[in-house]
Amino acid sequence: MASPLATRIHLLITFVLVTCAVLGGVCFGLLLGGRTTALVAAGAAGLGAGIGSFLARRQIAALFQPDPGIRADGYAEGIADAVLVTIATYQAAVFPLTPEGVSETERQARRTVAYRAAAYDGLPLAVRVSAAEALEAVDQGLDAARAQAAMRALALTVYDHRAEH
Repeated sequence: MASPLATRIHLLITFVLVTCAVLGGVCFGLLLGGRTTALVAAGAAGLGAGIGSFLARRQIAALFQPDPGIRADGYAEGIADAVLVTIATYQAAVFPLTPEGVSETERQARRTVAYRAAAYDGLPLAVRVSAAEALEAVDQGLDAARAQAAMRALALTVYDHRAEH
C-alpha cells in the first residue's frame, strides 16, 4: 500500500474484523459445546478473518488510490466555478427579469465582484479569457442573446478545464 492512511485504515478494519470473529467464535463455541469448542471456534474464526483480510489487502488498497486521471487539487476548478457564478449574477443584474428589478447600486456591486473574480491569478488562462469575453458582452448590455452565448461559452470552458484535469 502506498498510502500510510490506507495502511492504517486497513489495519484498523482487520483488527476489528478479527476481534469480532474471535468473539463470535467464542460465543458460538460456548453455545455448542463448552470451553474447548469455544477455543477451537474462536481460533478458526479469527484465523479465517485474518487470512481473508490479508488476501484482500490489494483490493482494499486499490480503493484508496486516487484515479490518475483526476487531479487531487480542485482549487482552480472551484475558482473557475465561482467566476462562472459571479458573472452569471452580474448578467442577471444587467438583464433583469422585471423592469427596474435591480438597482444601479446592486448592479455595480455585482459588476465589481465579477471583475475581481475574473482577474484572480489562480484562475486558468483559458477560463480567464472566456470570462473577459463574457464580461465584455454583459457590460455592453445591449444584446441579451450575445451575452447568453458568451455565458454559454464560459460555462463550456469551465467544464472543459475540469475535464482536462
